[in-house]
Amino acid sequence: MNPTPVSTHVPLILASSSTYRRELLQRLRLPFTVDMPAIDESPLPGETPSATALRLAHEKAAAVAARHPGSLVIGSDQVATLDDAQIGKPGSHAAALAQLQAMRGREVVFHTALCLADGRDGSFQVEDIQTIVKFRDLPDAELDAYLRIEQPYDCAGSAKNEGLGIAILERIDSTDPTALTGLPLIALTGMLRRAGVTFFQQ
Repeated sequence: MNPTPVSTHVPLILASSSTYRRELLQRLRLPFTVDMPAIDESPLPGETPSATALRLAHEKAAAVAARHPGSLVIGSDQVATLDDAQIGKPGSHAAALAQLQAMRGREVVFHTALCLADGRDGSFQVEDIQTIVKFRDLPDAELDAYLRIEQPYDCAGSAKNEGLGIAILERIDSTDPTALTGLPLIALTGMLRRAGVTFFQQ
């Protein structure tokens, strides 16, 4: 027996404070609410970037699912890596400039982990979608000017590909075009379908 479609019976919740993820989820035209998880997002000692992203996505979904029994909860987390070292959110202009200087002319791997917690049966679906981004080899003056215009200090890797940041990128390789922005919709729609969600009513 297939689960009842979420659009009419099962609450859908986004476990995130990110406006980027909220805007992406709105594309699916499903009703949802937002509940922000309060978890420590620090990587654990010796943890790989993929493991960090997957763990945090799971913890976000689980924390919110515990507060909303019977709901479907979406958790996501992104970790950027250069030479296998994690790159966090810069938080300041100086830190962002240092990130872009280190990444120019280089390939950076973004791990965007996704977790769907099903509060009806306690199950979890998890996946790590990897995106390889090649940054342009630009001079400091251009990098500094970009940062002052867009101020992407809340983005891992210091570049908003959905905005002006696309101009400092040379190439994006991914199986899921929205993964880099923070919520891989191809993977998510697959998870939701497996949970019984109907997108197109006939």
